[in-house]
Amino acid sequence: MNVSKLHAPSPASPPPSGGAMDRVIAPTGMSRQLKIALGAAALVLAAILFYLMAPSANSQTVAADRLTISTVSKGTFDDFLPLRARVTPLVSVYLDAIEGGRVEQVLVEDGAMVHKGQLLAVLSNAELQLSVLARQTEVTQQINSMRSQELALAQSRLQNERASIEADLATDKARRQYDTNRPLAARGFVAGKALRDSRDEYEANRRRSEVLRRAQATDERLQSSQLAQLRTTAAALNNSLQIARGSLDALNLRAPVSGQLTAFSIQVGQSMSPGERLGQIDTQGNKLVAQVDEYYLGRVAEGQIATAEWRGRTYRLKVSKIYPQVRNGSFEVDFHFVGAAPADLQRGQTLQARLTLSDPTEALLIPSGAFYNETGGNWVFVVTPDGGEAVKRQVRLGRRNAEFIEVLDGLEPGERVITSPYTGFADRARLQIE
Repeated sequence: MNVSKLHAPSPASPPPSGGAMDRVIAPTGMSRQLKIALGAAALVLAAILFYLMAPSANSQTVAADRLTISTVSKGTFDDFLPLRARVTPLVSVYLDAIEGGRVEQVLVEDGAMVHKGQLLAVLSNAELQLSVLARQTEVTQQINSMRSQELALAQSRLQNERASIEADLATDKARRQYDTNRPLAARGFVAGKALRDSRDEYEANRRRSEVLRRAQATDERLQSSQLAQLRTTAAALNNSLQIARGSLDALNLRAPVSGQLTAFSIQVGQSMSPGERLGQIDTQGNKLVAQVDEYYLGRVAEGQIATAEWRGRTYRLKVSKIYPQVRNGSFEVDFHFVGAAPADLQRGQTLQARLTLSDPTEALLIPSGAFYNETGGNWVFVVTPDGGEAVKRQVRLGRRNAEFIEVLDGLEPGERVITSPYTGFADRARLQIE
């Protein structure tokens, strides 16, 4: 065991003080003013870097897999327009129910070939039949009444003629008697009173004959006018009766023309209203009808040539009629077959058609894309050579078909253009492509 001795301090030594420990130490860190200056410089540098690195307000970052990028190239532009054309009858005659009724018989089937006047169906309408019978009875009574009036007028005319004949006869007799008495009275063989009586009788008969002639002329004029009116009324009544009988005959539905009966689906027992569409008859072959985008309204003209594919064969067509009314962004065009047409076409079928607008020409081309609908061919996004950006550029585009668009100005061969839709960034001037 080790024992150490502790020596007490000497009483003569003074106690140590802390004065020896207080000495000035030189500062070794940055001053507060320097730190503030450095912090401010760092903030300014960060702001500058953010301004340089951040996208501008008129730019947008777009993922590359969202874009379709196409290259501008030279090639042959085929100025054609692909169309989806619908088969439509060249001439269609509609079958409507002139008079309503109940279907009693259906004699032909839908799709059958019919000839003009062929009976297609029979309808019944008891109310119409009774109405026609009542109308026929009424017309017959009116015609009989008119005939009676006509007979009475004829009898009156005969009576006037007899009265006129009797008056003329009496006038002649009185005149002869007066002519006989006048020389005798001059010789004194006939009394003056007898001469005057014969003269008066002659004048009275003559005036009566004149009155009867005037009355007969007046009656004749009135009777002729009345008879003409009666005959006109009789003709109108007969026509009315024929119409009534025709409406009854309309219950027998007949083919107005020869052709193929289509859309004819009535059933026995079915009630048809007046004017209701029963079907149609297609005649004189088929035509094609296509909807064309309104962009081509000024470029499609009558007589232009088109082609259509059907079962491996190509058929020639021509534009026969243009309907310029634009509905839902398109207008309608009719095509007629040039030469032989397919014999097995059915109404409503669709064919792929190709309308030639002009001859092929050499041009600068870009692939057709949905961007055109948003820009109208006035501008595009052109990709920079490094592929990192796309910049909006004003261009002038011309004709287009289903595959290419003609470039008139603003692009050079080899440049790359975004041809996919510009939805979401069409208002930007620059795109950052990731």
